[in-house]
Amino acid sequence: MDIIQLIGERHSVRRFLGIKIPDDVRGALDSYVSELNEKSGLHIQIVYDEPDCFSSFMAKYGGIRGCNDYISLVGKKSSDLDEKCGYFGELVVLKAQELGLNTCWTALSHGKTKAVIRGGEEESIVIALGYGATQGAVRRSKKPQDVSNISESSPEWFRRGVDAALLAPTAINQQKFHLELTDEGKVSAKAGRVGPCLKIDLGIVKCHFELGAGRDNFEWV
Repeated sequence: MDIIQLIGERHSVRRFLGIKIPDDVRGALDSYVSELNEKSGLHIQIVYDEPDCFSSFMAKYGGIRGCNDYISLVGKKSSDLDEKCGYFGELVVLKAQELGLNTCWTALSHGKTKAVIRGGEEESIVIALGYGATQGAVRRSKKPQDVSNISESSPEWFRRGVDAALLAPTAINQQKFHLELTDEGKVSAKAGRVGPCLKIDLGIVKCHFELGAGRDNFEWV
């Protein structure tokens, strides 16, 4: 499936059917996570058949129902950990979508996870995983001009990147980011100043922008 089509079809899902994920799907997803961990240095883990994480009050308050599986974004403590987890976590989300699964990024809407956290590591965020009761719904979005310096003279690759970035899931749909194309043809991406999960959101946005624009067309500032 085309990656842009995949991005467009993926929506957050909070209600799951509780159906067990088949072994072949688990194997494909686990293999992909191993590749990303090798590339990123993160310690991303998928925990299966563990309903306790989403049986807490906060999970119910956040609307998560019927979820028995989740992705834990773990890595060594650093100033860029959240951004890296956002970037690589979204790649896992899109892979899960490709495999017919549904997801939802959850910050505080879960209980204690069973992820293995080694010395010097911390858990950045958790993603609910499974077969959704629905495929989710399209949410309201800002316009390209609200989140970038796009203009009539902007190259097509930049337009595609901004469009893909606007489809990125962000905490409470805040879309607090700004993309700027410089005179040198490079791109800067900045997070908002106030709001939850801003660095995680920035990583997700950069992931989407790269997929939409094509990584060979630009450099990050």
